[in-house]
Amino acid sequence: MAKPKVIFVLGAPGAGKGTQCQKIVDTFGYVHLSAGDLLREERAKPDSKYGELIENYIREGKIVPVEITCSLLENAMQRSEKNKFLIDGFPRNQNNLDGWNSTVANNVHQLFVLFFECPKEACVERCLGRGAAGSGRSDDNMQSLEKRFNTFITETQPIVKYYDQKGLVRRVDATKSPDEVFAEVKILFENIGAGGDF
Repeated sequence: MAKPKVIFVLGAPGAGKGTQCQKIVDTFGYVHLSAGDLLREERAKPDSKYGELIENYIREGKIVPVEITCSLLENAMQRSEKNKFLIDGFPRNQNNLDGWNSTVANNVHQLFVLFFECPKEACVERCLGRGAAGSGRSDDNMQSLEKRFNTFITETQPIVKYYDQKGLVRRVDATKSPDEVFAEVKILFENIGAGGDF
């Protein structure tokens, strides 16, 4: 079996990662794996050995230990019928990156990192709007958002820089409407080529 193809999807909270991932799935047939969703699902399982631990990390706006996240991601890829994945919201810090590089990186083919650029004000407005509309997320509030943004700036931005130095980052302006953003995204995916490689 060929190595699974992986694209990391990064951006600040509220940059529109989930919305764009859904459009990529619908148009290009990728499987969308959200590190956050996998952690929330695991947390919700009554028999999960990690549930309470995950809940405490999420509520504090902190990043869940990498061993847990990598194992959930790997299991999801192994269970899938498909071979191309969008991994959304991961790696979010150096620990995530080190964990991924030591346990998973050699088993996958990393295509690129899709980075949605969006200023804090716009992101906060989107998240608070999502929370007010009943997103069901315990972290769509101002207090958690401040923590999430600090985490993003201090811990995720250096990861983007790391991949930038490897020439793997594709930046997209996420301040526009979802359709306008996707028009840019689409071009990147069409350039991957029929074989899925550059």
